[in-house]
Amino acid sequence: MEKKIITISREFGSGGRTVGRMVAERLGIPFYDKELVDQIALESGFAPKFVEENGEHSPGSSLFSYAFAHQGIPGVMNGLSTADFLWNIQCSVILQLAEKGPCVIVGRNADYILKDRQDALHVYVFADIPFRADRIVRRYGESDKSPEARLQEKDKRRRVNYQHYTGRNWGQSQNYDVCLDTGVLGIQQCVDIICGIVERSKTEMTPEEKNL
Repeated sequence: MEKKIITISREFGSGGRTVGRMVAERLGIPFYDKELVDQIALESGFAPKFVEENGEHSPGSSLFSYAFAHQGIPGVMNGLSTADFLWNIQCSVILQLAEKGPCVIVGRNADYILKDRQDALHVYVFADIPFRADRIVRRYGESDKSPEARLQEKDKRRRVNYQHYTGRNWGQSQNYDVCLDTGVLGIQQCVDIICGIVERSKTEMTPEEKNL
């Protein structure tokens, strides 16, 4: 079946967002990253910065931090915790965007949310720590934490969030259609591979090809 929806899950610093943007540009389809955050913020009432920082992170943040992120809605909404409320909105928005037509969606557990769509291609982008550490320093600058500590902290929060809401292990190859190492392949080749898969999917594989 033709692959029209592409989800990009990524380790922090691997360049997954860049890969997704370049794929969308080449295929001429919408790219949802910042736009996705803005839509979730609009529908949830949370500030965009809060959605960006917490939508993929551990659901265990304190209600005190939520009090300054939301306007007019208390810490518990319709019996849901703030984190669960945000997750429900996130699922709804991603499903709506996928229904609109071909697109690339970065992060936000979209691979799981859209796991039942036969027209979705789920990609996981990763790289070794030296490659990612160098990349985040070049892109985001230095901080009071070491690059390695920043990588570990960010990935841990994404991993906990993913496991909490999906019951699956983040980064496990069986959860994706293709896993790409940007440190080995390079950003451009990863883009080429994804676009090649999408273009090839427009022609249904023969039984002989499937059994090769």
